[in-house]
Amino acid sequence: MSARKNGIIIALDGPSGAGKSTVARLLADGLGYMQIDTGAMYRAAALLISQAGIDVTDQLALVAFCNELDIRLELHNGRQRVVANGADVTELIRTPEMSLLTSRTSALKPVRDALLKLQRLLGSQGGVVLEGRDIGTVVFPDAELKFYLIASAEERGRRRYQELTLKGEQVSLEGTIAEVIARDQQDSERDLAPLRQAEDAIAIDSSHLTLEEVLTRMMAIFHQRTESTGSTL
Repeated sequence: MSARKNGIIIALDGPSGAGKSTVARLLADGLGYMQIDTGAMYRAAALLISQAGIDVTDQLALVAFCNELDIRLELHNGRQRVVANGADVTELIRTPEMSLLTSRTSALKPVRDALLKLQRLLGSQGGVVLEGRDIGTVVFPDAELKFYLIASAEERGRRRYQELTLKGEQVSLEGTIAEVIARDQQDSERDLAPLRQAEDAIAIDSSHLTLEEVLTRMMAIFHQRTESTGSTL
């Protein structure tokens, strides 16, 4: 199925809050693959741009800044941490404000160009599960297996609301759902690499599925695909 050195490339795309990060981590763990959270990389870039006070309308300054970005995904005690310019920003990038800021900055060509190059470098040898919004359409359109994970805006908002309240943040369910809808609109209407399902991606609606059910479906499809081609990956 794949001539890549370490296995196949699995692309996992979908809107914000569909559960991609958790599913990607468990799928990667189950297959012995590496998880690449491209959304976290864009969040880290947005944070650094904001902290540096970069004027995003100044293309020369933005290009120069993005070319020097140092964003890494590192494992610490079995958990993936996001390290940007030497600092662990894993928690800082997971706020509602960063979600909206990321949607805006990720639409900027200098940001996408810089991270696209890094993402392709990380995944080119295979044996990876890349999650994001344009993996199967832009980053690796030749990925051997593509999933598109979706859920209703209400369900994604509910999940996000529970996540934030568990962290002690003061948010409302209605406001969280509204933010999810706003993020969907930004992601799907942007000119550069808008959110869309690849034609050859397998869609899975997780609105009424447990995490285990989603993972079971993906694992079954993976084994069906690899076994049907005689692959030992």
